[in-house]
Amino acid sequence: MGAEANVVLAALHADAFAEGDVWSGQAIAELLAVPGTTALCLCDGTNPLGFVMMRVAADEGEILTIAVLQGARRSGVGRALIKAAVKAAAPSGVERLFLDVAENNEAARALYAATGFREVGRRRQYYADGADARVLMASLEEDI
Repeated sequence: MGAEANVVLAALHADAFAEGDVWSGQAIAELLAVPGTTALCLCDGTNPLGFVMMRVAADEGEILTIAVLQGARRSGVGRALIKAAVKAAAPSGVERLFLDVAENNEAARALYAATGFREVGRRRQYYADGADARVLMASLEEDI
């Protein structure tokens, strides 16, 4: 991704998430500067539809965020981004992939369950609105 990627990713994130949960371009740039962190964007031609940001450390990966434009939801973009994250993580020796999802985000929870993630923990009042986070994990060898 180019030098202006953080601006594009921030715009996607702003469309996908509620105001209190939106990541700024600066926050995205700072995350991308961390070793092992990458973002993958899915586009329709030159139009970005969504992105996944993940971090890899040793044999574990963490999906930091998945953002899909509201107008592109329920069209396979989220599933394609998860597959892309798995494909990108596998050569690094990642065996397990983790993510957090808001307990009240039914659509995302259904997507993650359908792609092999299962609940392994909770984080109480994790989000700005006070919602709990469910910690999900998928084994790349067994679940995905």
